[in-house]
Amino acid sequence: MRRSRGLAAALALSLAGTGTVIGLGLVPQAAAVTPPVAFTADPLSTWQPNGVVWALAEAGGQVFAGGTFSAVRPPEGAGGSERPAVNFVALDAATGAPTSCELSFTVGGGTATVRALTLSPDEKTLYAGGYFGAVNGTPVSSLVAIDVATCTVKQGFRPAFAATVRALAVTDDTVYAAGDFLSVAGRQRERFAAVDATDGALKPFVANADEPGRAIEVTPDGANVVLGGDFFTVNGTGTHALAVVNATSGALTKAYPGFIETNSVVKDIATDATGFYTANEGTGGGVFDGRIALNLSDFNQRWRDTCLGATQAVLPYQNVLYSASHAHDCSSVGEYPDGQRHHLLAEPTSGTNKLGWAPDTNDGIGEGIGPRVMTVGSKGGVQYLWVGGEFTTVNGAAQQSLTRFASTGDTGAPSVPVASAVSFKPGEVQVRWRTGLDLDDSALTYKIYRNGSATPIATVTANSLFFRRPQASWTDTTVSPGQSYTYRVTATDAAGNASALSGTASVTVPTSVDAYPNAVRADGAQLFWRYDESALPFAADSSAGGNQSGVHLGAPALRQTPAAVTGASTAIGFNGTDTQVYGDERQNVGSAYSIETWFKTNTTRGGKLFGFGNNQSRGSNQYDKHIYMTNDGRLVYGVYTGATRTITTGGSDRYNDNKWHHVVATQGPGGMTLYVDGAQKGTLGVTTHENFAGYWHAGGDSLGGWPDRPTSEYWAGQLDETAVYPTVLSAAQVQNHHTLASAPADSVVQVTAAEDTYANAGAPDTNYGTSGSLAVRGTSLYASYLRFNLPAAPAGTVLKAATLSVKTSTMSGAGTTDTVSVVPVTGPWTEAGTTYNNRPGLGGPALGSFAAIPDGSAVHTAGLTTGTVAAALGGSYGLALSSTGTDALWLWSSEAQANEGTPQLTLTFGAP
Repeated sequence: MRRSRGLAAALALSLAGTGTVIGLGLVPQAAAVTPPVAFTADPLSTWQPNGVVWALAEAGGQVFAGGTFSAVRPPEGAGGSERPAVNFVALDAATGAPTSCELSFTVGGGTATVRALTLSPDEKTLYAGGYFGAVNGTPVSSLVAIDVATCTVKQGFRPAFAATVRALAVTDDTVYAAGDFLSVAGRQRERFAAVDATDGALKPFVANADEPGRAIEVTPDGANVVLGGDFFTVNGTGTHALAVVNATSGALTKAYPGFIETNSVVKDIATDATGFYTANEGTGGGVFDGRIALNLSDFNQRWRDTCLGATQAVLPYQNVLYSASHAHDCSSVGEYPDGQRHHLLAEPTSGTNKLGWAPDTNDGIGEGIGPRVMTVGSKGGVQYLWVGGEFTTVNGAAQQSLTRFASTGDTGAPSVPVASAVSFKPGEVQVRWRTGLDLDDSALTYKIYRNGSATPIATVTANSLFFRRPQASWTDTTVSPGQSYTYRVTATDAAGNASALSGTASVTVPTSVDAYPNAVRADGAQLFWRYDESALPFAADSSAGGNQSGVHLGAPALRQTPAAVTGASTAIGFNGTDTQVYGDERQNVGSAYSIETWFKTNTTRGGKLFGFGNNQSRGSNQYDKHIYMTNDGRLVYGVYTGATRTITTGGSDRYNDNKWHHVVATQGPGGMTLYVDGAQKGTLGVTTHENFAGYWHAGGDSLGGWPDRPTSEYWAGQLDETAVYPTVLSAAQVQNHHTLASAPADSVVQVTAAEDTYANAGAPDTNYGTSGSLAVRGTSLYASYLRFNLPAAPAGTVLKAATLSVKTSTMSGAGTTDTVSVVPVTGPWTEAGTTYNNRPGLGGPALGSFAAIPDGSAVHTAGLTTGTVAAALGGSYGLALSSTGTDALWLWSSEAQANEGTPQLTLTFGAP
């Protein structure tokens, strides 16, 4: 314990009833971080010890750190020199620099250490416990009182502890101690004791335990003391790791037999106005490593967080429980699976759902535990959360044993979104992105920019956590069939820190419904991975719900062609060793479902195409509802019901022929069915599967224990159009999907200008062919000329739409208030030879036009008369941009680096 009863009361809850919302939602107003989180995740400059910090306490803007170290040094990259600090240092809460208070804790034999620091309720006395025999040369015995004002040992306080003191709690008149000792002042006191706060005289409090005490805390009313440690009995009564005793006598108030696993211990206890909280550490299998909240009214459990990864410290502050641990598996409370260690977490004092606060350390030196202790200090109206331990990095940067976070000054920007865009039907584009990561903001604002505009076309709010980043999306319904558009997205936190723009997501709006994806969506897919992304690590969900996105693992090969479905879609390639896509959202699978994918391979090592497992980036230890290939090219669909139940394709069917194939597996009240290439390949009257929460995997996951297990659990080949449905697809639906995949689809061809230039009446003999700019005005005249080498229509298709895209330059006033017409050129011209004096003639009627174009560099599009452009297919075609007004339009030419591929014609071909 590091807080006095008075300080604990001062930290009483003030945000009753608040919590966090997971998923999409509104952003709270006017907050530097997302409430109820009170601190940023940005570490502040702090001096650092050269060993382990075990204890922290704060008084009057000064933070005291104790541990096992010999010196402190300036923050990384700062000036100054290392200075001696023997197991203790006092630091300014606001600057992180050492104060004038210097104390040296030493011992004649062995290694001295400070394990506990606690202030008296009036904050005038600092009590320090540990293993030491002198402080600044004054003889003491593992417990000492320090006058805070003078930074000197209080000579009148002289208790005698025979072994290490590990934790302290203080009231107005009593100091309670926990540790390894068996006697105090020569009298039996086993692991827990109480002494007078003034002179250290032993009190009659007796709470003898059979194993070490590690934590102690006084309830806010002063009537009871909560004990924590390794013990199995207190005063001869069975109670493992936790007990509540009378504050005067030490008699048991409440025992906890069987409440905490026998191979787990309590490392820390903290209280607030409503309850007390335990930090727990286990060893071996079947352990409890998490946190428990108990009520003060009856000392019974309020909630239990069963994350795995030993918890060393807990700190309630303003309705939030901050914890120090190395939590690596929170799947038991519906959060992230076993994997990366997370050392600093926050959750409401009312429940176990993690909040959007997750700065991180490494495991560090010593036992490799990471952070071990926390306290809150205040100075100048700013609160500081201090963290100590044995770590050597904070948020990936070098910093040893001490760090701190403030209640203001959020400077960390969210991660850059990875965006994509898709259009399945005329008049609609869906822009999607994986929600961002911000270590102290779960609620972020996303701005969507279209065609390079500096003004967002839309703003969306969405929630995310470091382990739960659902897809967010926005649908643009102001688009025109046949036209191409670009989109970019930024993320902004509550403090106004903004990410950089995402990469550009490009899309062409079809002139008719895209049949295959429309059927998948209409049939109710709740996950639909089309694998059309051009950048890692986000696999967009194209289902109507649009929140079951995936994450690329191991950098699978993107945009593989030809894809399984006719049209502009692409496939994804897996290496058969370590690449896959896993679902971003933990879920349960109902009693009815269908899984579907297209695949292509020539592997002879087999592998899992698609399935459900309880982990993400690591191999699952629960896995079924999957389709895998045997070494000889057969397909297996299986579920687990206590035994493996499978359907396997038979006969001479082999599907590792390097051709695209379609597979669908269904299960429901009628049992299991497997389809390949639209035909039923087998059924099984099994209606159940293993019921567990997990994630969908494409391209690989565990297969141990399954029949005909292939050499490889990972898929070497391509996948396309993977979908999951919460219903059983009928045979007719399966056959329809297979048929639609090969149906003719619109194709899009984009043609960049082969030549472009402009004429200027003010410089009649000047050629501007390589200037990088184009200009249009009626008076005095600027006219721009564009030449495109048009392809012929693909066999069996006709031109269905044509659009022209141009991009305004960054010049001030580059836009125009006038209408700019797109007209055919009637005379000969070349980019290198055209001037105002020899400019070509212009024909009519206009093929299209741009209405008034606003200032700001952005891409603008205009639809052109389809029949006129169709007549020019297969040859060179010249267009001109002209105007009758006096407001000049300035554009980038094809030579300019910032043109984004403009000027450009987008041609859409389809069936007649």
